Amino acid sequence: MDAGYNGLSIAMQCRLLGISRSSYYHQTKENQEDCDVADLKLILEVLRELPFYGYRKVSHKLKDAHPHLTRKRVRRIMRRFGLRALYAKPRLTVPRKGHKKYPYLLSGKVIRYPNQVWASDITYIRLPDGHVYLAVILDLYSRRVLSWRLSNTLDAEFCVEALEEAIELYGIPAIFNTDQGCQYTSEAFIGVLEKHNIEISMSAKGRALDNVYVERLWRTLKYEDIYLKSYETMTELRAGIKRYFEFYNTERFHQSHSYLTPDVMYESFSRREEQSLAA
Repeated sequence: MDAGYNGLSIAMQCRLLGISRSSYYHQTKENQEDCDVADLKLILEVLRELPFYGYRKVSHKLKDAHPHLTRKRVRRIMRRFGLRALYAKPRLTVPRKGHKKYPYLLSGKVIRYPNQVWASDITYIRLPDGHVYLAVILDLYSRRVLSWRLSNTLDAEFCVEALEEAIELYGIPAIFNTDQGCQYTSEAFIGVLEKHNIEISMSAKGRALDNVYVERLWRTLKYEDIYLKSYETMTELRAGIKRYFEFYNTERFHQSHSYLTPDVMYESFSRREEQSLAA
């Protein structure tokens, strides 16, 4: 049998020799084992650098240099060798009693461009000396992190600072969505939104999925950076979050955006708008 011979195809050579093509292509168990181990090493090289990637992103990372590593093959090998994802647990929001009720405006809404809808949420991060709190402002179209603030108290001030910085850097959104936490229903926070004539949208009580994009960001941040780094001080944590959000905006693949980054999604739309206005 000669796979490089152009005169006869493999199928014809097999027919002349009286053997089936499946026998020619069959790999022994030992050979398959060697192939799986070799591919596992390639997968582990990616995971050593980016240990939070799942099989889809690993396959996307390797596909140019190793096209045989399809999603299906990467998933099979990761399952075989016990490489599994971890999942965050939900955390409930504590509302402030008596605040003005705002409707949820995003039900059925299609988000078509940057600055159409921003969202915000707060999460806690455990340090050796206690908990600190992180607030973020997220553009829902591009998933770009626009601004963020750390605080060791749960007052509204650090949320207001993050909102004011995002407005100063990126302009004014049409809609701003939050949960009903007391920081977001405070007079200081609502006052900034009303000052800029921003429509206020709030998730209903018990509906965590209304703010699912920010909840997903918390899971991503914690399992791709914070739980891996085990920061000891607030200074280390602040520097680590800054590095991670720069990576998140500029380098991290987003499956829902056909593996484009948030910066590309945000800025490419802005460039198209400028070109259409110039035309």
